[in-house]
Amino acid sequence: MLLRAHAAIWLNPGTGGTLGRPSISSVRRAFVAVGLVLVAVIAPSPMALARGREPQMRVLLLENNQVSLRSDGAQPLRVQGLPGGVRRPQRLQLSLRGTRLSASVDGRSMLLAPSTLVTVQNDDPRGIWLGSRRYRGVLRISGRGGSLRVVNSLGVETYLASVVGSEMPHRWPLAALQAQAVAARTYALKQRSRGGAWDVKASVASQVYRGVESETPSTRKAVASTRSLVLVHGGRLIDAVFHSSSGGVTEASGMVWRRQYPYLVSVPDHDQHSPVHRWEQWFDPAGLRQRLPETGGLQAVEVLSRSGSGRVRQARVRGPGGSLVLSGSELRKRLGLKSTLVNFEMVTGRQRSPVERHVRRVNAAASGGSRIDRITASVARQRGGRPPLLAAPPPLLVSKTSVRRWSAGGLQLLVKGQGYGHGVGMSQWGAHGLAEQGADFRSILQHYYRGAEVIPYRPHHDPSLALKPPTEPLWRDMPISPFGTVSLSSATPFQ
Repeated sequence: MLLRAHAAIWLNPGTGGTLGRPSISSVRRAFVAVGLVLVAVIAPSPMALARGREPQMRVLLLENNQVSLRSDGAQPLRVQGLPGGVRRPQRLQLSLRGTRLSASVDGRSMLLAPSTLVTVQNDDPRGIWLGSRRYRGVLRISGRGGSLRVVNSLGVETYLASVVGSEMPHRWPLAALQAQAVAARTYALKQRSRGGAWDVKASVASQVYRGVESETPSTRKAVASTRSLVLVHGGRLIDAVFHSSSGGVTEASGMVWRRQYPYLVSVPDHDQHSPVHRWEQWFDPAGLRQRLPETGGLQAVEVLSRSGSGRVRQARVRGPGGSLVLSGSELRKRLGLKSTLVNFEMVTGRQRSPVERHVRRVNAAASGGSRIDRITASVARQRGGRPPLLAAPPPLLVSKTSVRRWSAGGLQLLVKGQGYGHGVGMSQWGAHGLAEQGADFRSILQHYYRGAEVIPYRPHHDPSLALKPPTEPLWRDMPISPFGTVSLSSATPFQ
């Protein structure tokens, strides 16, 4: 091909040329031909580009003095960073005691330099066992701050298949799982710009990621059917949150944190079926003294201000040792409450009565600890003219504006509350409720994140930003047309 193009330059006289001396137009045509040949030879296929450009996530799995890894089945691990080059053991154990780093490779011990970086991979698709869980991708182990740090590197879509199953029950409606996938993807990609040795943690500090065991066919389907879709506002990935259950109405971001985002406003929730939609919690005098040592316990609670959704913003607690003014979030932390959408009553032992029928007793297992108080980054836009999905939920337990005081003998505190979590952004139980009523994942996201879009992701030169993406995503496994371009008919999962 290259020889033919070269010959064409010199042998084709063209218009106005002479034999052996090519015309300018023929030279131009030949260079174009050569360029096309080079592109065809050097450039990867469109499908290879779509697959190869999938963003990689770095997930901090744990920080501990000892790490134990093993292969799953007969396929050995592939370990780099140990003396002697690449090793293929079945088991690897690393221990750090002070500055002494040691390794046990299939039972054989060796000392390592404190700065050693150990990389562990496995060709087995079943993953690598780390303790009691399996993980896909690559594990990188290094000593930092007196402990071993394990970071899991893998593609964002593989990561999300586990996150969705870790954050939501996999038997929930597909639309709810899809909404969770888009929100989690947005959060993950936003966090890649933070720098450092890892992007996100595997715990509730970021979003829960439990490895292979949390993947199911339904979570993989939710991720695959929304592949590369993210939530943007003003052409950028945004800071957003989600939580377990709002108790009937979500909270505006400015009422919880310092900044009010236009897409994080208070909206009616649809979590009436949640086991934490209504709850109550009792505190005895000993427990109150332990939680409020500055006041020596609790004799009265005065709610000083509430947000528009009815959540406590500030309260004064009084006890034998004095009084203390706390923010709603600090009071929630002190008392271990499920939310700040609460009402307080001081009662004596003989005044204690059975809980009202609409209040449910719950425990940590019932509420799903892995789905509480999660911060993600996500947005959605409420399209013009779209009516509300449902009417507002029943009235709240507490007044939105009144300032009330309760005081008594100080024997016990009864807290009646609603919801679980900070209440900002998407309610997971509300997403479940909307999905049960037939809403698709776009409608769910647009209900909770007002004024934003669900579109394919494309990074900007500043990785902390995302420009408004084109119609086709960067890394979507889509059909390729005969002309080598992505078929736009499959650019979005739902038409």
